[in-house]
Amino acid sequence: MFNRKIALVLAIAVAAGLGLLAAQKFFVAAPPASGTQWPPMQTVTLLPQPREVPAFSLEQSDGTRLTSGELNGHWTLVFIGFTFCPDVCPTTLTELAPAQKQWQSLPDSIRPRVLFVSIDPERDTPARIGEYAHGFHPDTLAATADIPTLENFAKSLSLVFVKVPGPDFEQHPDNYTMDHSAAIVLLDPQGRMAGLIRQPLQTQAIADDLTALSRASAP
Repeated sequence: MFNRKIALVLAIAVAAGLGLLAAQKFFVAAPPASGTQWPPMQTVTLLPQPREVPAFSLEQSDGTRLTSGELNGHWTLVFIGFTFCPDVCPTTLTELAPAQKQWQSLPDSIRPRVLFVSIDPERDTPARIGEYAHGFHPDTLAATADIPTLENFAKSLSLVFVKVPGPDFEQHPDNYTMDHSAAIVLLDPQGRMAGLIRQPLQTQAIADDLTALSRASAP
């Protein structure tokens, strides 16, 4: 029984990963079809046409709701993960922190944002993800939701995640990990999916690209 469960989980993970790879074929290093000429990018890959993101509502670390329109006006980097993550999550947030420090020289009205969304609500309370994310940089937004909401949110951004039980999961239900996309999705100031940043990250290039985009789109 347990082996069949593991096989099913792995099959789902592989299928989801293939779906993400297929979705990434639509990303090209080109300006949006809207006609806006963005500055040359070093590491951000822009979509040929920004894609509308369905309405969502997540719970932030301070207990308030984070809804679609609240991200408008800023370029936002969205990264999914979980606080028990042993590698890619802390590494990603660590590498984004120096870029966030550089963005502090920009006016608050156009300063890029980083949004960390936990896909492990069973263990990651809003307070826990806030403490975790703010340990890397105090400006990082942190949010989560129930699993169906998170699945819809991730799917809308061409991201995937799956729960992977540990060897003694049936006796210890907390013994599991979460496999998830490591890419960072870029939302434009209209809240649309506009681009992608792939691993491995180039911190200075991210800082420069988002500074250029923020200045180019400033009113």
